[in-house]
Amino acid sequence: MKAREVKRLKLIKRYEKKRAELKEKGDSVGLQKLPKNSSPNRLRNRCKLTGRPRGYIRQFGISRLTFREMASAGLIPGVKKASW
Repeated sequence: MKAREVKRLKLIKRYEKKRAELKEKGDSVGLQKLPKNSSPNRLRNRCKLTGRPRGYIRQFGISRLTFREMASAGLIPGVKKASW
């Protein structure tokens, strides 16, 4: 899944200008001809360590489960363990 996300990111960057031009013109037919994966909406935030798509914490770039494990191990400074 991580490889797919990297591939989608490359497509998004490649078609970014063309997509913006077509949107400016209002050309919906031209937009439909672009690859589906070139749309930024298809990109999903994933945990940097596990690749998990759900429970993503943007500030840290990891999932909630990974965050919890790291906080319990004392790897994240300033985080105290509450009643989990």
